[in-house]
Amino acid sequence: MANLELMTHLESGARKGPGKAALLESARDTGSISAASRALGMDYRRAWLLLATQDRAFDTPVVQRNAGGHGGGGATLTAFGLELLDRYRRQEAAVASLDQADLAEPQRRALRSEGPKA
Repeated sequence: MANLELMTHLESGARKGPGKAALLESARDTGSISAASRALGMDYRRAWLLLATQDRAFDTPVVQRNAGGHGGGGATLTAFGLELLDRYRRQEAAVASLDQADLAEPQRRALRSEGPKA
């Protein structure tokens, strides 16, 4: 079945999509970038870089990192990070509610093989 995927491109060039949203959710739920990356099967460095790009994309940080040590480190989403994630999920739900009939005919006519990706 055909599906739509939401990708937001900001004027600055920053992007947010399902992967970054999943990473933000995982960081929120685990309280750790390393645990979030493990939960998603993602390299820690990649997760750290993706979150760092989100922090640099806005005038307010998305993630608050806590230094490691005896008590351990961790990461939490800032209030803005939580808001950003919530807004993305609301937009994603709106896209998902679009009429499936608009996708049905192209899906019916699509070739069974991958064909060209346009």
